[in-house]
Amino acid sequence: MLTPRKLKHRKWHRARVKGKATQRTNVNFGDYGLKATTGAWITARQIEAARRAMTRFVQRGGKIWIRIFPHNPVTLKGGEIRMGGGKGAVDHFIAEVKPGTILFEIGGVEERLAREAMRLAAHKLPVKTKFIKKDN
Repeated sequence: MLTPRKLKHRKWHRARVKGKATQRTNVNFGDYGLKATTGAWITARQIEAARRAMTRFVQRGGKIWIRIFPHNPVTLKGGEIRMGGGKGAVDHFIAEVKPGTILFEIGGVEERLAREAMRLAAHKLPVKTKFIKKDN
């Protein structure tokens, strides 16, 4: 799973998904992309599940690019713990995704295969998505 090698701070404030994406809004590497139309937190596990679904469908054909990375740590306290006692331990990492962000790109496969692979990946994610082609 994706986790950062180094963090400036171990525990961060909670991420807020506000506004529309200004970066990572165009297909740059592959021929087709999966664009988020809503915003949400996407965990490292969800990114990995989507990547596996795409890779298995194209059967080692083409190339897949993951355009998001889970930088933000999320902390959780155990169940049935009383209030106080400080902030909980880091539980998992999330990527803060805004509407308009390109999540995945794929190249080297025909459109029909790419569309189906992206559809399978989209089912693993907590955001609504749209299949897009590269602007030539």
